[in-house]
Parts: sequence; C-alpha cells; structure tokens
Amino acid sequence: MQYDLKAKELRADILKMLFACQSGHPGGSLSCLEMLMALYYEVMNVDPENPDKPDRDRLVLSKGHACPALYAVLADLGYFPKEDLAGLRQIDSHLQGHPDCTKTPGVDMNTGSLGQGASLAMGLALAARHAQAAYQVYAILGDGECQEGLVWEAAMAAAHYNLDNLTFMLDFNRLQIDGSNEEVMSLGDIIKKFEAFGFSCMEVDGHDISAITRALKTPATGKPKFICCNTIKGKGVSFMENQYGWHGRPMNAEEFAMAMKEQEVV
Repeated sequence: MQYDLKAKELRADILKMLFACQSGHPGGSLSCLEMLMALYYEVMNVDPENPDKPDRDRLVLSKGHACPALYAVLADLGYFPKEDLAGLRQIDSHLQGHPDCTKTPGVDMNTGSLGQGASLAMGLALAARHAQAAYQVYAILGDGECQEGLVWEAAMAAAHYNLDNLTFMLDFNRLQIDGSNEEVMSLGDIIKKFEAFGFSCMEVDGHDISAITRALKTPATGKPKFICCNTIKGKGVSFMENQYGWHGRPMNAEEFAMAMKEQEVV
C-alpha cells in the first residue's frame, strides 16, 4: 500500500465529513491519522467481516473527539459503507461526535471525557490478563489529555499489574483547545514521567507509519508501553497546521476548497 496516497485519501474523507456537518474537530483528527493507519493496516489483529471476534485487538480512542479519523479508517477497511461518513454527527447516524460502541461496527469503547479512555484501556488489558486472553489493547491520547488525573491513575495501575499487553500512544501535537500545552498546563518531560511510572517508553515521528509500526512491534516484556508520537495538529492542511484555533472550528466553503485542493495527488 502507498501510505502517502492513502493518507491523502483519508484526510479528504475527514475534511468532507467535517464540512458536511459544520461541526467537529479537524485539528486533532488530522494529527492522529498515521497513528491509526499504523495500528489498523500494519499491527492490530482485527477482522472487518467479524468486528466482534473475541480474540481481536482493542483500540480505545481516548481523545474521542478525533473520531472522524477513526471513522475514515474503519470505512476504508469495510466495517461499514463509506457512504455512511456523510452522516457524521447527525442525530439518526451511527457516526456520532464521539465513538459509540453500541452503534458503530469496529468501535471497542465509548469515549468522550478526556482521560477516561486511558483508564478504560487499562481495564480492558487487566480483563485480558484475568481471562488469559492474548489480545493487545491500544489507547490513543492527546490534545491536553495528559493533564487529567485519570491518566496517571491508570498509568500507575498498569505498571503495578505489569500489563505488557497495554500500549498508550500520545498524539503529541502540543496543542489543545485553549492554546499550547505549555501555556495551559505544562506536561514537563512527558517521557520521563511515564518512565517514572514504570512504562517502557519510545519516541517517534507520529506521521511516519514505518517508525510507528516498528515501535508498536518492539517487545516490552513485563511493562506497559508508552509511545510518544510527535505530530502536527491539522497535519496536511497548511492553514490548519500548528494552529490551536482549528481544534474545533468548522470550515467555510472557501477554506474547504483550499483544504481539499491540498489532498490532490500531484
């Protein structure tokens, strides 16, 4: 698969969804796309034809507002018709503004309030341990989420129980709804923090699918894993990149046309 072309295709799907509903979160959806691509196209044991198979790997999109990126990937894999993407955030659609596992095939856990997804993922990994199940659990965090206490309670428990079937991936675009992480609530050295909590830690380019895949496949026996993915908020749309104002702002027609133009394959 030519991932650069696929990423442009999926970014176009994200933009179409968000423009059609005139709401949602473009910045953080665009920044985590390659992370989701590495998981679903290279690493995770999943089956679109049997989305509830018991031994599947689990993905918790803790930053649930970035669900347009997840929906684009799931539709591309065939979990549901691509035409459904046009219904994003509509009252009668199964594609709500945050993931809903009771409505959308391929969604493993409801998420919304930031921080909760980390704790839920830890619980899934602990459940797998008790059931002697082999599946892996992955959680994508970001957009200021590591300022939440739930994340650190989950991290402490994951290390205490030696959950080496759990991976936290940080979409580290350094921005959140009100500004930069540093201005709102500094995270300090996030890698040293997770190391201190007992995680095996790695740092990668969050838009390099090969690098993300290598990190995901690196064993971390006896420890949960933390992968800091350095990303660009609004990646792939020049006027959105590194602009916190695009955390949750709709595009007008002119902006949408400009954004879509940048997804064309030259």
